[in-house]
Amino acid sequence: MPFDLTNDAGLKAFNDALATQAFANGFTVSGEDSILFESLKAAPAAGKFAHVARWYKNIASYDKKERSEWPGATTSAAAPAADDDEDIDLFGSDSEDEEKAKIVADRLREYAAKKAKKPGPIAKSNIIFDVKPWDDTIDVAEIEKHVRSIEMDGLVWGAGKILPVAFGIKKLQICCVVEDDKVSTDALEEGITSCEDLVQSVDVVAFNKV
Repeated sequence: MPFDLTNDAGLKAFNDALATQAFANGFTVSGEDSILFESLKAAPAAGKFAHVARWYKNIASYDKKERSEWPGATTSAAAPAADDDEDIDLFGSDSEDEEKAKIVADRLREYAAKKAKKPGPIAKSNIIFDVKPWDDTIDVAEIEKHVRSIEMDGLVWGAGKILPVAFGIKKLQICCVVEDDKVSTDALEEGITSCEDLVQSVDVVAFNKV
């Protein structure tokens, strides 16, 4: 693990890295993020480590089971809690065949009902936008402030950076993680371009399922 988040020096190094990327290994979430997240007891101070605080909020939006399934993630040495499904014995011990068949049928129905109630995994995507101003007189930092002011249920903004385009014009490149059922790309683009005095255009440069 390249970052030690148990001290300020390690937090600063990780904060500097997140200034130009969304996750520990770039723009795709991985087991490295899960391991680093588990090493923190709580979210760091946003004023001191702003990028790490945003990253922490992003990773915290996933539950522990989802984080454990990321490539490279490690699981706790403690034995996992027994799944409720294991409490269901599909075969009774009664000697009478008819009674045994009734018990098995009842337990199979109970098992199927419990399975049906369990929610599936939440589908999420990582999106990177290029946001361009009208000309070189526009402060791109103001564009970033406008973009980050957009709040939706299921949306978490990640790292942003200012990049040169041409003739002194610069653009904002910013990433976010969205829950697919709650946030659409069209809605985000409409929100970003709603500030017509600052934003000329917005393009999706990367779209990856998490």
